[in-house]
Amino acid sequence: MDLKDWFAKRRERRERENLEVKQLLPTEDYCALWKRCFQCRELLYTRDLRSNLQVCPHCQYHFCIGAPDRIEQLADPGTFEEIDAEMRSSDPLEFIDTESYRKRQVSAEKKSGVVEAIMTGTCKMNGHLTAIGVMDFAFFGGSMGSVVGEKVARLVERAIELSCPLIIISSSGGARMQEGILSLMQLAKTSSALKSYYETGNLYISILSEPTFGGVTASFAMLGDIIIAEPGARVGFAGRRVIEQTIRQKLPADFQTAEYLLKHGQIDMVIHRNELKDKLTKLFEFHQKKNSDKDKTLVQSSSKKAGGK
Repeated sequence: MDLKDWFAKRRERRERENLEVKQLLPTEDYCALWKRCFQCRELLYTRDLRSNLQVCPHCQYHFCIGAPDRIEQLADPGTFEEIDAEMRSSDPLEFIDTESYRKRQVSAEKKSGVVEAIMTGTCKMNGHLTAIGVMDFAFFGGSMGSVVGEKVARLVERAIELSCPLIIISSSGGARMQEGILSLMQLAKTSSALKSYYETGNLYISILSEPTFGGVTASFAMLGDIIIAEPGARVGFAGRRVIEQTIRQKLPADFQTAEYLLKHGQIDMVIHRNELKDKLTKLFEFHQKKNSDKDKTLVQSSSKKAGGK
């Protein structure tokens, strides 16, 4: 059997499997009711998958989820207040490839249900006021354009104003090529804003989800005081194939996964999605206690100096 026949037989087998599934559900949209796990290939009931926070119950594979779903999982009910909700990218370069950038934006909005690759706002997490930004890979592959950079910078400024913890959940393919150098400028803008936030002494937690690459990794995603990743999330700058072709070497099977990065000291924790909200709350409380202890020490030190004089 030559290679062409092998591919043809594999295609026929997949078509046959899909037909069998459709025959099981002749009157309903099987794509809406069922979802196949990318890792273990199990067929999962969509409602059960959603109730399990989009995590496969068989192999614990963490599906990529949208910004609204992520906020629903983390924010206390009814507490999320979005900021800069209507901010959209312009077309400064009047970019056209196979179709115009404008048309691609409209298509991305319809496909993802969001107007940009990030949603930002404030919420409460188990009662703790938090500034939160969540990237949505369904919109242009979570690419960072000028609006994403601006919304992140404004979110950081809001966190400084409220003196509250900051969380950014990243899921991105990198900078948005349709905006050229303007998208690359966002690396410096977001990094500079986070430098100002760092000087306030508040806590910035960066959460890396599947996948996080390119300019986002090279800027705000890796600048957290604490960096957390979801199990199995792929994180890096360039893709695996590009690196292998450049260095002409085969990379380890788990290269660029969250577990690999934890093993080599590039992130602080790998946390299951079901445990994420509670772990974040504990980190908030630990940071608040540390700051209050520090303030008490400074007050006591100042009192001793004043008494000595």
